[in-house]
Amino acid sequence: MAALAQLQDRLSVLREEYFRRQRSADEGRRIKYKAAVKIQSWFRGCRVRAYMRYLTKMVISIQKWWRGYQSRRHFRKIVETAYFIMKMNFYNEMAVRIQKRWRGYYVRKYIHNYYALKKYLEALSLNNEVVRSELQEYTEMKENEEKRKDLEKKEKEKKYQARKMHYLLSTEQIAGIYNSPFRKFPDPMELLLRSSKPLSHRGQQIKSHSAYELRDWPTCRRPPSFFTEQSLPLIGRQKPQGPFRNTAEVLQQRYKPLEPTLRVAASVHLPLEKAREDMKREKWINGIHDNEFLPFSSYHKNEKYEPSILRAGKYGQETYGFKHFREVQPKKWVADKDFHTVSPSIVLFEKFGKTYSRAGQIV
Repeated sequence: MAALAQLQDRLSVLREEYFRRQRSADEGRRIKYKAAVKIQSWFRGCRVRAYMRYLTKMVISIQKWWRGYQSRRHFRKIVETAYFIMKMNFYNEMAVRIQKRWRGYYVRKYIHNYYALKKYLEALSLNNEVVRSELQEYTEMKENEEKRKDLEKKEKEKKYQARKMHYLLSTEQIAGIYNSPFRKFPDPMELLLRSSKPLSHRGQQIKSHSAYELRDWPTCRRPPSFFTEQSLPLIGRQKPQGPFRNTAEVLQQRYKPLEPTLRVAASVHLPLEKAREDMKREKWINGIHDNEFLPFSSYHKNEKYEPSILRAGKYGQETYGFKHFREVQPKKWVADKDFHTVSPSIVLFEKFGKTYSRAGQIV
């Protein structure tokens, strides 16, 4: 009981002491927890940093090895490319030298051969001299020919003048103007007048083509011929005002030959007669038999008769050779009129080239 009484007296103090001890325990526990967390974080940080340093070293070593491999490979490629380029340059230079030597040899031997070129130039110079001499001879010949032609022309003119002035010839009673009595010898023109004949006084009647054609057109002796060249107009003559055509063109249209139409030119019965004549002529020409007729043999007696298509029909034999090719049967006519064998002419086509328009041109 005494102990219980003591505990009851100390009950308030025990509560405070319990609270104080719990609080101190909590504070110690928190300090220990923080210390443990700090130790763990430090350890884990050291561990992670060591691992990261290891990984970094590994990555750096791998990168160094890869970069070295790439650099070595790239360097190898560069070296190979440089070697290949150097080799190709060497080969190209050698090929250029070979080509230069060969081309020089080929050009000197076949193209620009000195001796052949020298011979060619010598032959060319000789040919030039020959051509120049021939040209010189040709020019001299042309000049002599021109001079001869000029002299002949002058002589002809002198003869023509002498024939034209033959009335100035001197006679026995009166001396001419070219035979002066004050001269010792007569003028050369006087001698030319004596040797030449006078011109005839009758004028040559030259018929113009236009007058000849205009005179012969109305009589229709021959087909007219038209001249396209225009004659020179008269001096002081003015062209009449208006759309007038050329006289030759109007006369050509007026006196052109007759152009009959088909109805006038062809007859209705003429084609039938002509067809009959053609058929007879063809029959006469093509009437050749391959099987020769033998009168004293029995070859043709055993031949089988083969009727023609026209005779074997139900309509019977046609009247071929006895009547016209086209029989006239009014009972079979569909219309009241017979079939026209000649078509009528077209009036518009008949007027083509025969009428005038408002502007005066031929339609």
